Amino acid sequence: MRERIKSAFAKRFGQPPKVMTRAPGRLEILGNHTDYNEGTVLSVAVDRAMHVAAGLVPGQLCTLVDIGTGSERTFDVNDLTNPQKGDWANYVKGLIVEMRQRSITVPAFRAILLGTVPIAAGMSSSAALEMAMTLALSQLAGVELPWLEAARIGQACENNYVGARTGLLDQFSSLKGKADSLVYSDFRSLQVENVPIPAGTAFVVVNSMVKHNLTNEYNERRQACEEAVQVLQRVYPGAKTLRDVSPAQLAAAEKELTPIVYRRACHVVGEISRVAQGVEALASGDIVQFGQLMFASHDSSRENFANSSRELDMLVKIASELPSAYGARLSGGGFGGITVHLVQAEQAAVYAKEVADRYRSQSGQTAETMICTAADGAGLL
Repeated sequence: MRERIKSAFAKRFGQPPKVMTRAPGRLEILGNHTDYNEGTVLSVAVDRAMHVAAGLVPGQLCTLVDIGTGSERTFDVNDLTNPQKGDWANYVKGLIVEMRQRSITVPAFRAILLGTVPIAAGMSSSAALEMAMTLALSQLAGVELPWLEAARIGQACENNYVGARTGLLDQFSSLKGKADSLVYSDFRSLQVENVPIPAGTAFVVVNSMVKHNLTNEYNERRQACEEAVQVLQRVYPGAKTLRDVSPAQLAAAEKELTPIVYRRACHVVGEISRVAQGVEALASGDIVQFGQLMFASHDSSRENFANSSRELDMLVKIASELPSAYGARLSGGGFGGITVHLVQAEQAAVYAKEVADRYRSQSGQTAETMICTAADGAGLL
């Protein structure tokens, strides 16, 4: 990829790039919608990434060229006040706005982009773009950003410019990934650790090919979590977020909440508990138990958080019927996109084909499958 984007930049702009970066996508393994509740998450940075080659240009016009899709954007670096709804360039423009608010002067630039993370599938293609571009822009601006500040710039871009009230999970995962390891993130302390993945396992990603538009549904789920906390604080004054409520405490306060808000809170509180159990299972090498936690996580997404879909449920049910699968669940925001399957590595290719065949037979749709490995986090190329 390095040589490809370097060559493409030189061919298009007549000179070599000043900086090249990559940032991986991620899979959420356990801990669905817990990051903005100050919870914990187990995720993995994968060997699918956004690659960027960038250089400075005189004047004020910036040029973005995605050589994977053929899409191009040109904009004035000093005229970023009106985001174009649904435009992928908003993720870059928003970064510039946020960096400037932090007194980082981003000059005009041009960039070649090449991504291998599926778009709108739940693998955080947006965060991969944000982190690859944040690294590139900071280099062009002559600034070394601490990793946490880079993550916050990406989150602020989505919150303030794109209009999605996302947490920090995607940026943390993209920045702090490590080969052969999961990323354990605590979104209260903002501490990140790497947890080794047991040998002999692999992640099979199955794209349902049902696209999702996350923004509205995501915001509604987040609002429900905030409403739950407001009510629970009357019962448990020390509760600042759902992180501070145990499953038993939540059950005891069920009558204080509306049925929908209660179910949303059940999902988040249960997920935080499952992450803790998952860390213990991995530490003891109990991959079977870890897989069962993944299945339980998906059940909660379907029943409590209502962020699954018919197609995602179908894929997880297929996984439960195949002996080489330890566990499976939706990954990411949900409402479509992908499922992630923890499987025996030696059976991964056969498993992927079997799942795709059964899915086609049952749904009439053709799923895309990929076998993913854990990768290092974002950096310079």
